[in-house]
Amino acid sequence: MHCEGQGIQAHGLHIGGGYKFPFGLVKMTIAHHGSCLPDGSYGGNPGGFLIDLEEKRIYFAGDTGLFYDMKLLGEEKAIDAALLPIGGNYTMDPHDALRAVQLLGPKLVVPMHYNTFDVIQQDPHAFAARVAEMPGVDAVVLVPGESLVL
Repeated sequence: MHCEGQGIQAHGLHIGGGYKFPFGLVKMTIAHHGSCLPDGSYGGNPGGFLIDLEEKRIYFAGDTGLFYDMKLLGEEKAIDAALLPIGGNYTMDPHDALRAVQLLGPKLVVPMHYNTFDVIQQDPHAFAARVAEMPGVDAVVLVPGESLVL
């Protein structure tokens, strides 16, 4: 609703719901985090997204803390790539993100939501090295504007 109010065409979803867009299926998942709009007003329920594109599944965790139901997200269908916050303070930190990797079982992990504020300074390369020690999992650290093809 906020995006539509800003003149952006949008399709509303809520937790547990999904919608088949021309590019693939998007399903909204829970996330444990606060939620506010740029003006400070309530922004609705926080969420993550499972995105099915052709034969690939991507999990975008959004701003979230670690939660055990992440295990369920990886059980239904294998996750090809998981984008996980590592900043700490406002989201999970690298330690909890490593636990999330164990619960989700993705093939690839991309750390996000770090180093944009003093209180969320992290070393994404150290996190990626820890992920790479896990059997069958790799990690990629992207710089702003960089893209990744699965």
